[in-house]
Amino acid sequence: MLLNELTIVANHSPEVLERILRVIRLRGYTVTQLTMKLENGKVWLDVYATSKREIHLLINQLTKLHDVVDVTCE
Repeated sequence: MLLNELTIVANHSPEVLERILRVIRLRGYTVTQLTMKLENGKVWLDVYATSKREIHLLINQLTKLHDVVDVTCE
């Protein structure tokens, strides 16, 4: 299993965290650590997730969400 660190920036809405976590789960990833902060109408998520799948597949799906502004992988 590969451990990946993602930083996700999204526009704040009540359901944005649920939507992001659903995509992560449906793409076969397990969240091992999550840090979130809300600042100036934006949600900043630092997510550590494990999977046997390649990370670019998850990044492609996350960027399709209309609330997501940016996704970077460390």
